[in-house]
Amino acid sequence: MSLIRPFRGLRPAPGRAGEVIAPPYDVMNAAEARAMVEGRPLSFLHVSRPEVDLPPDTDPYADAVYAKGAENLRRMIDSGVLRQDPQPCYYAYRLVMDGRAQLGVVVAASVRAYDENRIRRHEFTRLDKENDRVRHIDTSNAQTGPVFLVHRADETLDGVLARVAAGEPAADVTAADGVRHTLWVIDDPADIAAITAAANAQGVLYIADGHHRSAAASRVAAARDGAPDAEHWYFLAVSFPHDQVKILDYNRLLTDLNGLAPDAFLARVAEHFDLEPSAGQARPAKPHEFGMYLRGQWYRLTLKPGRVPDDPVGRLDVSLLHHYLIEPVLGVSDPRRDKRIDFVGGIRGLGELERRVDSGEMAVAFALYPTSLEDLMAVADAGQVMPPKSTWFEPKLADGLVSHLLD
Repeated sequence: MSLIRPFRGLRPAPGRAGEVIAPPYDVMNAAEARAMVEGRPLSFLHVSRPEVDLPPDTDPYADAVYAKGAENLRRMIDSGVLRQDPQPCYYAYRLVMDGRAQLGVVVAASVRAYDENRIRRHEFTRLDKENDRVRHIDTSNAQTGPVFLVHRADETLDGVLARVAAGEPAADVTAADGVRHTLWVIDDPADIAAITAAANAQGVLYIADGHHRSAAASRVAAARDGAPDAEHWYFLAVSFPHDQVKILDYNRLLTDLNGLAPDAFLARVAEHFDLEPSAGQARPAKPHEFGMYLRGQWYRLTLKPGRVPDDPVGRLDVSLLHHYLIEPVLGVSDPRRDKRIDFVGGIRGLGELERRVDSGEMAVAFALYPTSLEDLMAVADAGQVMPPKSTWFEPKLADGLVSHLLD
């Protein structure tokens, strides 16, 4: 069974990509989505967040929302704004952010390979979010948001993509956030065969982002069953080489010090960490080093020797901080549900941590060193899951650049 296969992508007509593409459906709230579609009647948010076309008090999980998304998608197809390629293709997809590029391949990834853990996950999913994507896929009969995959850098696969990307693109758009999205169609049979063979030779792929989308695709396929080669047995994905992907830090803030006075709190921190005041922002420079912001002062925390277990999950910085500080000192045992803890992606910078502590909203903030791709793959290979909010990937894939129609 092949890990991937080409598919007949649904894409913006020539010259229309700039009007269509949108951020992923899950990176903004409803109010932000409504603001983003103002003056943009062809924004893909009309498909991925169709509540923007309904009254503001509409339940985002109402039947009418999913029906509206399907209606908007069909209208964009019928009007020629979106067109489906006549034959199965792969697509080279390059993202450029702040001068850094990553070049991947858009594929139809096998649901069966996902079910057999050949496309490996590293996070738990939430049922409500899965249900939302199941209903969106079922009602629109399409997968409109790609799953972000990672493959180990491969000379053959990455060489084909680099050669294709030297040619004329089918779409080249710089989004409002400054990220450049460029797409090339790969329809040469020899290139298609080479990409498929190279991916299968890897044996496994890894989900970086999109666990709810892939889980939803699996549920839709199981419910539909049918022919083994039907489109619903595959899900929309983009796979990038691991050495081109960047994970940003995912930082933590706490609303209070769990009843401790600041000096008593610092004494507890010093039980497991060497503590040193910093003249400026204490951005961690290496694993097992942390920044802490408290009462207008940054501290550099270094975990004391002998405290890192030989375990793929236990040795993660997010796990170490939780095990030695957040749970025993600050009293947060379940970071998924405890309202006293919040998380801030590294894209916002350490200044965001300072702002929220200085405002009095939060009592203390922690800056972490980013999780590595090697650590992510080790966790997935071990069949384990990471703690919540362990990875923040930038740049994000665009919705609407390529979609996957089902049967």
